Amino acid sequence: MNEIDQLSEFLQKLTPLSRSCLLSELERLELCGVDMPGSSDILAKLRAEFRKDGSTQARATSPSRYFFAPLELLLIDGAPDHANAGRISRNTLTPIWEWICRDLLPTMARDYIKAINDQVTANNPKEVLKIASTFQTKVGKVLENTLASPESTETARGKLAQYTASRTAFDDVRKILHVLRAGDALPKFNAKLPEKITKFDDGQVAQITAQLDAFKKSHPQALPFALALLARRLKTSWQLVRLATRQAASKSATDVAVTPYACVVPMVLDRLDDKRLALRIALRHNRVLIARDLLADIYDTEYALKVRIDGIEQSDWGIRLQQLMDAIAALVSAEVSRFPSNVGHILGSRRLRSHDTLGGKLSYLAWKGRDAVQDGAAVFRKLLGQS
Repeated sequence: MNEIDQLSEFLQKLTPLSRSCLLSELERLELCGVDMPGSSDILAKLRAEFRKDGSTQARATSPSRYFFAPLELLLIDGAPDHANAGRISRNTLTPIWEWICRDLLPTMARDYIKAINDQVTANNPKEVLKIASTFQTKVGKVLENTLASPESTETARGKLAQYTASRTAFDDVRKILHVLRAGDALPKFNAKLPEKITKFDDGQVAQITAQLDAFKKSHPQALPFALALLARRLKTSWQLVRLATRQAASKSATDVAVTPYACVVPMVLDRLDDKRLALRIALRHNRVLIARDLLADIYDTEYALKVRIDGIEQSDWGIRLQQLMDAIAALVSAEVSRFPSNVGHILGSRRLRSHDTLGGKLSYLAWKGRDAVQDGAAVFRKLLGQS
């Protein structure tokens, strides 16, 4: 028996749920840049079994898909092993589901799966949603009890670690609990947002800030998810920072950091990290045009943060930003160095940094001039208030 036959025999001994979990784990490692010898054959076999459409991203089976439905707009397909406030990695859902089915609520999960499958077969979508909602409530209550003490939390963390080595999977469990607690508040908030926000100007920022204030009052722990839903509607994710800078006494990093929505700055940095990972994958697969577009977006985000937050370089945000940009620069340098020095590379073009052009520099001066006027007016108002 050759190695391929042995591999096939081993995989067939696993349960379908375990094979699906193995697929998610291998894809997680692939996204994180971990090269596993021989994993390509295993991935091909598992994808052929679970992804009839040839997809390279995880999609939940019917019972788990209905259970995780409230998370759909918050899911990301990237590597799950770095910070992503307000978002949940799709690749952690399979191990979390297996943990729920085998350790958290095995009997109830078994009954739920049978009930869902029966109603799907009977083509009764209303009953399917009702069953899923009931099970979501049960899981939410058990999770609350499980996470209520350090001892039970560590036990649960250890159990989940049997299904994935992801460092952030248990964080996603907490996020799922917050989403379940919020109930229909998140879908209602999402429905009130404009379909597309091309220009996040002062009027729109004020309007949406009022909506966020009302949401935060009732569901403070779910606020990052509301912000993530907002980010989906923005033309560019860095525009999120306007929620913080608009309320700040000045554009200084110190003043921005004490605003109610200062949390949007690390959220923008999270998305910058997503783009770094996407850039690495694009370069690995020689998708240079995709890499070019990602790099242009990365440079625009870096520029926007530095222009709109004065002194960011000396803050924790700035330190993280510099670390990300150093890592991105190393990726670009490695790619460009593969070509002779007399051959221009598209990723080395100055045009990718649009702010380095004459128009970009004029815009920078205009922004800085406007900020100086606004900061001066803020100081003047503060002095009037003290007199």
